[in-house]
Amino acid sequence: MGYYWPTMVKDCIDYARRCQACQFHTNLIYQPPEPLHPTVASWPFDAWGLDVVGPLTKSSGGHLYILVATDYFFKWAEAVPLKEVKKENVADFIRTHIIYHYGVPRYIITDNGKPFCNSLIDKLCQKFDFKQRNSSMYYAAANGLAEAFNKTLCNLLKKVVAKSKRDWHERIEEALWAYRTTVRTPTQATPYALVYGVEAVLPLEQQIPSLRIAIQEGLTEKENAQIRLEELEALDKKRLEAQ
Repeated sequence: MGYYWPTMVKDCIDYARRCQACQFHTNLIYQPPEPLHPTVASWPFDAWGLDVVGPLTKSSGGHLYILVATDYFFKWAEAVPLKEVKKENVADFIRTHIIYHYGVPRYIITDNGKPFCNSLIDKLCQKFDFKQRNSSMYYAAANGLAEAFNKTLCNLLKKVVAKSKRDWHERIEEALWAYRTTVRTPTQATPYALVYGVEAVLPLEQQIPSLRIAIQEGLTEKENAQIRLEELEALDKKRLEAQ
C-alpha cells in the first residue's frame, strides 16, 4: 500500500497479539499437517461449495442460520442470514446471489440435506444446465472449502458483534468484506484483487493517504488510463499464479 517505517512488521505483530478478540477466537490447530487434495476449478466461478451455518444465537431480526457459498477458484464468498432453511430459500440464493451475479457455474457442491437435495433444486439445475455434486454422508470434510469458510465467517463475526450477540445478521456484510480483502493462503492473493483486478480502497487509506491514493490524485487522464490498462494485462498472470 506504500506505508513504511523501520519497525513496521514488529509493530503490526505486537498490535495483533494484544487484540483481545483475536486471542479469544483464534484457531487452535492440534492436528499435524497432511498433504491437501484440493478440488480444482477450471475457471473463475466454475464451482461453488454451499453449506448452512447454524443454528446460531437468535438475532434481533429473528435469524438463526447463515447460508454460505464459496467459489473454488477465487475463494470469493457470498452469505445471507435466514430465519429457517427451506428449499425455496436455497434455490432463490443460488439464482440471485450466484447465477445472476457471476454467471452459471459448471457445478455446485452441497451436503445431502433436504434443503439441498430436492425436486426444486433439480429443476433449477436443469433450467440453467449445471450439475450438483453431493459430499459423502457424515463426512463434512468432503466439502472442505465450505466448511473452512464457515469457521472463518464465525470467527470474524465473533470479533465484530455486540455483547448481546444479537446483531450478527447486520454484521455479515462487514465480515464478508474483511474476508474478501484479506490474503488467502492457498492463492496468496485477496479474493477482491483476483475478481476485480485491483485491491479494495480501505478506510485507513482515506484517513492516512497511502502511496497509491497520493499518486492517483496527481495523475492525468492519459496516465490513469495507462495504469488501468497495465493492471488489466497483469490480471491474467495473477489469476494463473493463484490457480
